[in-house]
Amino acid sequence: MAERVLAQRELNRALLARQLLLERSTLPIPRALERMGGIQDQYAPNAYIRLWSCLERFKRGDLTRALARRSVVQASLMRSTIHVVSRRDYWPFAVAIRAQHREWLLRIRKPRPSERDLERLAEELRTLLADGPRRHEELLELVGASWNVVGGWLELVRVPPSGTWEHRRAHLFQTAERWIGPWEMEADGAAEDQALDHLVRRYLGAFGPATRNDVALWAGVKVHDVAPALDRLSLRCFRDEQGSELLDVPRAPLPDPDTPAPVRFLPTWDATLLVHARRTGILPERYRQRIFHTKAPHSYPTFLVDGAVAGTWKYEQGRVTLAPFEKLDRAVSRELREESERFVAFHA
Repeated sequence: MAERVLAQRELNRALLARQLLLERSTLPIPRALERMGGIQDQYAPNAYIRLWSCLERFKRGDLTRALARRSVVQASLMRSTIHVVSRRDYWPFAVAIRAQHREWLLRIRKPRPSERDLERLAEELRTLLADGPRRHEELLELVGASWNVVGGWLELVRVPPSGTWEHRRAHLFQTAERWIGPWEMEADGAAEDQALDHLVRRYLGAFGPATRNDVALWAGVKVHDVAPALDRLSLRCFRDEQGSELLDVPRAPLPDPDTPAPVRFLPTWDATLLVHARRTGILPERYRQRIFHTKAPHSYPTFLVDGAVAGTWKYEQGRVTLAPFEKLDRAVSRELREESERFVAFHA
């Protein structure tokens, strides 16, 4: 049978639905994060803002409590960037990217350190952290210049109160094993295979239908690294309008392309705007250079209109200032004002 061709607007609505941006959900925070494939969280308020845009009645204290209760974890994961993920997703994600992460760390470090030295330093860090979480400065003093590399040989997580809305600097660390326990993988199968299958399912469930390259870009690995999982899993196949193969997990949402999309606020560095999701048109290409450029490495917080970035926003002194890229009609302007008022109340 010929594979179904998905137009860009269909891919856009699929992304919005899976990212909980078509309507706010009542899911618990860990389950919402699993639906979304986690939240990139380079700036601590990002995860709070993103969850506010996705969940009904979300309050700032909800995420802080989830981090303290360890049902949610903050750590460097995909693409070596800070993410907030569910406890259940942490270990599969970490294990799936471990080999590629180590290879990349060794490649960028000059002179190249020996793996034996890094294993020794990791063990010293593990011993130090046995007495409880430690600040970044203490760990840096122990391992020195190897700090940016040794993390590939010892999974560390950021622990509250650091990295929260109230204490935004993420500088307090513990080993993942001590904070959430070791990964209890299924009895059958290799750990790496199970982890990679899990990561691929999460990505497709959160951002699919997608190409093999999209999966690899998001995870920060090579296409041939994810290929075995894509070949093992039972996936459905589509094509985009250019003829590229799109893969997807069964029964994931594919809404009608005419489904209305409400205005929504996104934080900086939102994963939906990165190049792996380019096919969805959520960030119109004519605006990409206005959001991501060398003079603003942190990007900008944006707002969506009809499922696409239509401008930027800024919160200052108890009010939201909107900077639309083009003239907005009266109904959209009213909807944005109402969403801005809710956002101000969320900040208060």
